[in-house]
Amino acid sequence: MVKWTDKERSTIKAVWEKVNVDEVGPEALRRVLIVYPWTERYFGTFGDIATATAVMNNCKVAAHGKVVLNALGHAVRNLDNIKSTYAALSQLHCEKLQVDPDNFRLLADCITITVACKFRSALDPQIQATWQKFLSAVVDAMCSQYN
Repeated sequence: MVKWTDKERSTIKAVWEKVNVDEVGPEALRRVLIVYPWTERYFGTFGDIATATAVMNNCKVAAHGKVVLNALGHAVRNLDNIKSTYAALSQLHCEKLQVDPDNFRLLADCITITVACKFRSALDPQIQATWQKFLSAVVDAMCSQYN
């Protein structure tokens, strides 16, 4: 279990309050699919996502990006139980979807980049360090059901 200081808790919540799920979610998932094109294999039902233009214009990518970011909100609200919060989701991604767990780290990095682009100087190094700690805890939770 991750130990959070009061300052880290307030920082995570403050960052999250500024995140526009409808923008950051789609942008982060688009970034993953464009920068790491091998990840598209997990989105076979999304139609054409073979090019950057196709990814950018794909409504299923945008919708799933929102789902991902909304799920991140569950971790923000359950900082002391992130692992249990994501247990079922981790199991789904491991057993049914068979997602390579390294992709969770790639997505977390793309979420950070997208947030940094939106917040610019408001995401100073100290705030980023706390945000990275939070996302690392989420990634660990998403990997918890893997052997």
